[in-house]
Amino acid sequence: MRVVLAEDLFLLRQGLIQLLEAYDFEVVAAVDNGRDLSAALAEHRPDIAIVDVRLPPTFTTEGLQAALQARRDIPGLPILVLSQNVEQMYARELLADGTGGIGYLLKDSIFDNDQFIDAISRVAAGGTAMDPAVVAQLMVSHARDEPLGALTARERHVLELMAEGCSNMAIAQRLTISEGAAAKHISNIFAKLMLPQDSDSNRRVLAVLAYLNA
Repeated sequence: MRVVLAEDLFLLRQGLIQLLEAYDFEVVAAVDNGRDLSAALAEHRPDIAIVDVRLPPTFTTEGLQAALQARRDIPGLPILVLSQNVEQMYARELLADGTGGIGYLLKDSIFDNDQFIDAISRVAAGGTAMDPAVVAQLMVSHARDEPLGALTARERHVLELMAEGCSNMAIAQRLTISEGAAAKHISNIFAKLMLPQDSDSNRRVLAVLAYLNA
């Protein structure tokens, strides 16, 4: 899998390169600023871009803006954003085009190699990997919505796990319930939120994220 990486801190960038290569990812470019990121994405058209939100020179949104522009130029380009803080505006921009291959993780919430590699693989395959703290902020913005208010506490928990990108099996494991029970909760959620049912898990998660991002 071909990766373009953007991270301004030298030691962190080199550490990410070594980690990715240890798991057989090919880092075709590793850059430290938004301009070089744009050029690298245009040149290499990678399987996934892993991007720090804040890059030189202003350390505001250079990384995100370069990635979003590349996604407009290369529709469907999978993007995994890394951030130090929860910035709801960034999450909303990332979700705005409603396509797959989206991830937003907090650096402080990544605790082991397997968690990070799983997130990369899911996003590269067209899925989602949203940090629970980001999902929680999106949920708060809809806390008073009548459809969301109709969900039971268990259904809200399932919805949060869906928004993170969890499959039926993963939800069942996290909640220690059967996969059938997880599927039933998901069906109830879609009915209450008046979302179209879809057997494709990626499209289903995107429908939930689109609802929370509205």
